[in-house]
Amino acid sequence: VLKNYKYAAVGPGLDGPGLPCLGGYQRNRVSLFFSFLFTQVFNDPIHGHIELHPLLVKIIDTPQFQRLRNIKQLGGGYFVFPGASHNRFEHSIGVGHLAGELAKTLKLKQPELDINERDVLCVQIAGLCHDLGHGPFSHLFDGMFNPEADPEHKDWKHEDASLEMFDHLVVASGLAQEMERYGLILPPDLTFIKEMIKPLKSDDAEVLWPYEGRDENKSFLYEIVSNKQNGIDVDKFDYFARDCHHLGIRNNFDHQRFIMFARVCDVNGRKHICSRDKEVANLYDMFHTRNSLHRRAYQHRVTKSVEIMIKDALLKADQYILTKGSGGTMLCLSKAKTDMEAYTKLTDQMIERILHPCSCSNEFTPSPLEEARMILQRIMSRDLYQFVGETKVCNQGWTGTKIWPRLFWPTHSKHIKCHKSHISKLSLATVVTLDYGMKNKDPINTTYFYTKAKPTEAFKISREQVSKLLPVCFAEKILRVYCKNSASLRDAKFCFQTWCYENDFLTEDNRIFLPFPL
Repeated sequence: VLKNYKYAAVGPGLDGPGLPCLGGYQRNRVSLFFSFLFTQVFNDPIHGHIELHPLLVKIIDTPQFQRLRNIKQLGGGYFVFPGASHNRFEHSIGVGHLAGELAKTLKLKQPELDINERDVLCVQIAGLCHDLGHGPFSHLFDGMFNPEADPEHKDWKHEDASLEMFDHLVVASGLAQEMERYGLILPPDLTFIKEMIKPLKSDDAEVLWPYEGRDENKSFLYEIVSNKQNGIDVDKFDYFARDCHHLGIRNNFDHQRFIMFARVCDVNGRKHICSRDKEVANLYDMFHTRNSLHRRAYQHRVTKSVEIMIKDALLKADQYILTKGSGGTMLCLSKAKTDMEAYTKLTDQMIERILHPCSCSNEFTPSPLEEARMILQRIMSRDLYQFVGETKVCNQGWTGTKIWPRLFWPTHSKHIKCHKSHISKLSLATVVTLDYGMKNKDPINTTYFYTKAKPTEAFKISREQVSKLLPVCFAEKILRVYCKNSASLRDAKFCFQTWCYENDFLTEDNRIFLPFPL
């Protein structure tokens, strides 16, 4: 075989001028054959030695993907957990690998699904590129900075930027021809990849198939990278394992076991990825792991304090950090997301530009970035915003649309009346949501299972059939208050505890007597 196709290996493309005598079908087969010969091996600390298709390697070797090396996976978490130094770069490679593993497993076990090599490669690309749109410090940028810096586009999310960045990557790096050389059909496959990166929130009640990249008979492929049906996808598989590894937290979920038992079944005319009935308890463990990671790391009190400070610094610097976009246009931080050439240059290194601005002006002239720099210097010297207190929001029906003020100060306390305005400016409140990924819904209620005896019949399992020890409520909201100045911490704590007392909110300090009578 090598002798017959030796010229294909040295030609500019696997099905290029080196194969002039072969038809399209033959060229595709040869292209796929050589893709296995030239896969590149990555030694990943989570998944071990993994092989990646040469097209995936070409995508990795672009400036748009390489920028992910400089975006921390856990945002401000690295300032709290010394081991959390991993970046979006390695996470994206891991997701691309797992996406391929799940697709290949389904292809091998169920040939009737007609999963071809194009499908597998597209799924891998979608997994690899799903986080291209993350900004500095990951979710801090689109979840905390952007809503305040650009209120008109407060609903903008990193998934939107991922789609634009993927288009920009393909054009800027000239990958369209490479994709066709490896058997992809454009533009349908590009559409399919982007649909998997940001799938629609559809359900089985829909009559019309909403996607264009693949027909309805391959609906299950849309559940591999980002599963809007129940949240069980390879993105979570990787960040659970990777984040737990770097945080030093035990991961109780075995994603390899899930992949082994995954099977596609028909449900009301639409195909879904199902799991064995005996795996239901393990899936609850997966969602418990998610909740535990949020509670212990992602929403950690000090982590949120650091992230609020970084957000404040970026807001102060927004109009003064300019990045060159397409056509030489200079864009501020909050507007750079509208131009992918400019957005490519936005990474965590923005704080270095603030901390160490390059200026030719007189050294005694105050820098416009001075306020932002002072906030970041406080982080570096560990002079963080102080935690005042927190209280659980008992109304689980609250949707989050109600506007919470900075702090509801007590109305009857005369002892700190003169300080209220001052303390209000130095304090801030934030709402933390902890759930199983689907607000207050049980994600297992939208998950399908099969039995060993009837592997083609899908069904749901009620929580009563699993265990009586499972949670009744699957979400909670916490109102958390911080104080910017430690000198005002005592008064801020008093105000917060008094407000909680007046409004029937419970706090950790309810057992402690208030410092002053009401």
